[in-house]
Amino acid sequence: MSTGTHRIAIDVGGTFTDLVVSRSDGSARTLKLLSTPDDYSRAITDGLASLFRDGDIDPNSTSSLVHAFTVATNALLTGNGAKVALITTRGFRDVLEIARLRMPQLYKMDWDKPRPLVPRRLRFEVSERMGANGEIVQPLDPASVVAALDRMQQQGVDSVAVCLLHAYANPVHERAVVDLIRRHAPYLSISASHQVLPEIREYERTSTTVVNAFVKPVVDSYLASVERGVKGLGVDAPLMVMQSSGGIARADSARAFPAWCIESGPAAGAIGAAALGEMLGERNIIAFDMGGTTAKACLIEGGEPRLTDEMEVGAGLNIGSRLLGGGGYLVRSPTIDLAEIGAGGGSIAWIDRGGALRVGPQSAGAMPGPACYARGGTLPTVTDANVILGFLNPSHLLDGDMPIDAEAARTAIRTHIAEPLGLTLDQAAHGIHAVANAAMTRAIQAVSSEIGRSPRDFAMVAFGGNGAVHGATLAAHAGISDIIIPPASGVFSALGLLFARIQHRLVSVYWQDVDRIDCAALNKRADKLFGEAAAMMAAEGLASSAIDLHLTLDLRYARQSSEIPVPVTQRPVTPTMLADAVEQFHQEHDRTYGYCSRSEKVQVVNLRLRARGLDRQERLPSPNALRTGKAATARTTERRVYFGDKGWITTPVIRRGDLGDIASAGPLIVEEYDTTIVVPPDATARSIAGTVRIRLNGAG
Repeated sequence: MSTGTHRIAIDVGGTFTDLVVSRSDGSARTLKLLSTPDDYSRAITDGLASLFRDGDIDPNSTSSLVHAFTVATNALLTGNGAKVALITTRGFRDVLEIARLRMPQLYKMDWDKPRPLVPRRLRFEVSERMGANGEIVQPLDPASVVAALDRMQQQGVDSVAVCLLHAYANPVHERAVVDLIRRHAPYLSISASHQVLPEIREYERTSTTVVNAFVKPVVDSYLASVERGVKGLGVDAPLMVMQSSGGIARADSARAFPAWCIESGPAAGAIGAAALGEMLGERNIIAFDMGGTTAKACLIEGGEPRLTDEMEVGAGLNIGSRLLGGGGYLVRSPTIDLAEIGAGGGSIAWIDRGGALRVGPQSAGAMPGPACYARGGTLPTVTDANVILGFLNPSHLLDGDMPIDAEAARTAIRTHIAEPLGLTLDQAAHGIHAVANAAMTRAIQAVSSEIGRSPRDFAMVAFGGNGAVHGATLAAHAGISDIIIPPASGVFSALGLLFARIQHRLVSVYWQDVDRIDCAALNKRADKLFGEAAAMMAAEGLASSAIDLHLTLDLRYARQSSEIPVPVTQRPVTPTMLADAVEQFHQEHDRTYGYCSRSEKVQVVNLRLRARGLDRQERLPSPNALRTGKAATARTTERRVYFGDKGWITTPVIRRGDLGDIASAGPLIVEEYDTTIVVPPDATARSIAGTVRIRLNGAG
């Protein structure tokens, strides 16, 4: 058994479950195994049991256990959440239906809105009215609440969302409703908007609270199952969960507010990429994560992942979904700004009614998986195409742990793509690969050029099981010249969990024209947030000296419908600091949208506070200190690989350890336990500080 302490990180995706055990001596163990969709927690316990059986990791020496999951997202995408009811103010029953009156695809006349998570018969109006300034206009009628609860019981409701008008200004009526629910229907799971999202905008607040209520019982049950499983293995450390914002918190927080964890897994990869960039002196990065089900891109600028204040789950990625919205279930919560698209290794290739080749968003997932996995899948996927093209080993992956049936891949693509389109097998496989690349290039552009940033000014960090396969080609399409492949690339999101810090975010509505702000009143509101944050971090076991508090103001031009956050670096806030914040707002507005107007009136809408634990000083393990789930098998010296217009090229196949710090010319295939790195013909690769650095030739 090991004598030092260690930390465990677990990332559960739709296709694979990744585990990393980081030890106090700087070494690490990694394991990658197929997810278990019938019970995602089973893959976790199976994987940990396998690592513990090896005898050099003592479960009792675990100092922390950090987890990222997709259970909440999957519940929303599949509709397999709780049976939810909504209690709202009389007259606001149809807020979910009205939404924002937006269409993500303007000219698609047969587009249908997502079906509301709460059907109309389960939306109950109660008699009450709160004013926008927090004054009680009409007292709450308790009898109307009890009547609604009686009807919910008849309908077999599991969870209830409470969202009353202007509860962000004064939550007294919502608190009274919550008390009535606990007395009359204690079996119900409760989500109240003044706790989930105390902000203005009725639809956004209602939608976020309903999403929270929909996934809350599912996430609660899942996390309880994970905790039982790891405790049964002898792990006593508290379970920490990654939030969409890139911070971690105790599992109890995720149970209460699962809407804050919708993008749990992708956020971990972005945090890891930012930490890697800090170590390498690269502060401007585009993180590209391609797994088995989806591909994600994220902009890291100045060493910090870019945040957005909302996302839509299930909207897909297209111009409309990024700029117009309306295609998915809206969650308003601080979230690492990810462009996510259904183009992972397991994404299914198909032919649409017009005879065009498409890839995704449907995925073969972990079960049955791509045809080449020989687990019952018969439909062609991106992974099947990459096997045929020679990018992936045609006999096995995971250093032999996963056998590959190349003939099954050929049959799937020949039957479903090549023959129907009149293509050769090579053409069909390359077509699938190219269509997937085109979609993923669009994701990279969505987080860069569409917000006024040139991809050429950024390096790419490519990771995930398939990120290093496609990374160099995508970088070339986007105009990026430098690609960084981190150690443990295929399990890098799990590794990124070890760099996350405990974090909580608070918000308080403060809607006022800047030129009319009373700084004393603003500082009083900010002090209240600081006190709440200190209490929350103390509950996490952190002293005030071990936390960093960061205040921002949400600013906008009068009559605008969106805000830009501007940091406030000192306290108390003074008129001079407000003037500086307004100037920063003008500059960022010009940078993001291409214009600003200094003659326009500027308003503050919200105060936001980020409370974050100080750095843990975690370091990336060196490749020599990494141990995988299985010893590496003997490498193949070369194989034929199809590089598009350059055709088939006999390409050397090496291990990462074969690369030195002197650039090796492509084409090259670098095989590792958890990923495969493809270095195209017009590129070079070398090993620097534990990473593989790919440089595209001809780059400036």
